[in-house]
Amino acid sequence: MVSLPSRRIAAGSVLAAGALVLAGCSGSTSPSAPSGGPDPDATLTVGLVLEPTNLDIRHTSGAALEQALIENIYEGLVSRGDDAGVEPALASDWQVSDDGLTYTFDLQDGVTFHDGSALTADDVVASLDAVRSDESTIGYADLQVIDTVTAVDDATVEVTLAEPNQNFLFTLTGPAGVILDSEDETDLATAANGTGPFTLASWSQGDSITFERNDDYWGEKAGVAEVVFAYIPEATALVNAGLDGSVDVLTGVESDLAPQLEDAFEVTEGETTDKFILAFNERAAPLDDIRVREALRLAIDHDAILERVGAGEKLFGPIPPLDPGYEDLSDTISFDPDRARELLAEAGAEDLELTMTVSNTYPTYFSTLLVSMFDDIGVTLDVEPVEFSTWLNDVYTNRDYELSFVNHVEPRDFNSWANPDYYYALADEDAFAEVQSLYADAMRETDPDASAALLAEAARVVAAQHPADWLFTRSDIVALAPGIENFPVASTSTRLDVADVTVTR
Repeated sequence: MVSLPSRRIAAGSVLAAGALVLAGCSGSTSPSAPSGGPDPDATLTVGLVLEPTNLDIRHTSGAALEQALIENIYEGLVSRGDDAGVEPALASDWQVSDDGLTYTFDLQDGVTFHDGSALTADDVVASLDAVRSDESTIGYADLQVIDTVTAVDDATVEVTLAEPNQNFLFTLTGPAGVILDSEDETDLATAANGTGPFTLASWSQGDSITFERNDDYWGEKAGVAEVVFAYIPEATALVNAGLDGSVDVLTGVESDLAPQLEDAFEVTEGETTDKFILAFNERAAPLDDIRVREALRLAIDHDAILERVGAGEKLFGPIPPLDPGYEDLSDTISFDPDRARELLAEAGAEDLELTMTVSNTYPTYFSTLLVSMFDDIGVTLDVEPVEFSTWLNDVYTNRDYELSFVNHVEPRDFNSWANPDYYYALADEDAFAEVQSLYADAMRETDPDASAALLAEAARVVAAQHPADWLFTRSDIVALAPGIENFPVASTSTRLDVADVTVTR
């Protein structure tokens, strides 16, 4: 039995619980907070880097959409807490059967969609069934574990699983678990009709998304009247927008630019599951040779990369420290250019020329560092910057690449390594089968610790195949103007719940 207070009823200061003042700021004086109380009619303007390509959360990949819309516009039965735990949302509580197969959810009272329609159990059934029956939807594979979804009555939903699944509740905190009005015909690519504390006021593509407070919200009302997510992809321009007062909050601040903000903002740092991955296409020669892939990893100086990044920690495997199954896999690889050259010679792959496809949203210093490191072992790295939408089409969807550099921000996404159709899927059939088996066992395991141990074992199998280099996990650097309270500062690239934020001018 799970019976917890709603996050809207028991809102606390995320800053106090989850953020650390950035080390570089320790000698500076924090800006003075305004006097007076929060202004319920205030507008909060947040500077962000990556904009959604459209608003259809059911069919569009990319974390930018989830970051902006989930828990602000859309909600699921459960939500993600500050510690990545699962908390009540549209379900006030739930019960899980002893065998881990049956989940019974009790719905909150008085929930309505933004168009005024009442939420019923039928909407929940239709929403979950729509995802698990349509291969084109985000989360389709994750919900295949469901056997049936049934409306017990208007306020109760029962979900039965084909087998126990350790990640089931967590999956429902993401796009797969979003609950929509079963009779609604809204074009989700350009509009929205959720149950969240904000309504979608406008989207100016290439510029901003604007939310307005939902005064009919079923829970505690949002702390500001309006939120503007302003998209500013260039790092210096983002900082300048803060300095000239255009934005109240800056997320994803580059560490070398953060000192410019210290006199006017409170600069904080929080942990994330952001994994900056250099993926190797194992189906493209010469990357189909494990010796070549290992050589490329041996050429990478993680210390040098992290020193340049300035905020984060080294990562040597597919599971980040915040996720179940994390293990320090630094024993699986080292920085050894001499050994890298030897492996390339053994593979007959000297004087290589490879192309790295990278979204143009990332700073160029990543590419510069990698070009230099590979040049040191005789590999010429050609860098191909592309729009993020192009990366999604060419690399993510069509697997048309040699090397790919991208930040995978999603938590608990190890399932991608058990997916044969994923763009960086393992080519070695035996290793892939072992990873699939271990992952399946981990999901069926009802004991969280035993499940995490199986995930750790699977991660070590993946790392040994050298399908990618996990360069580092990024820390969130967030800058808050005086008077901004309760703004989330951890994992902001995947979830930016701003309902509890208040503004005092």
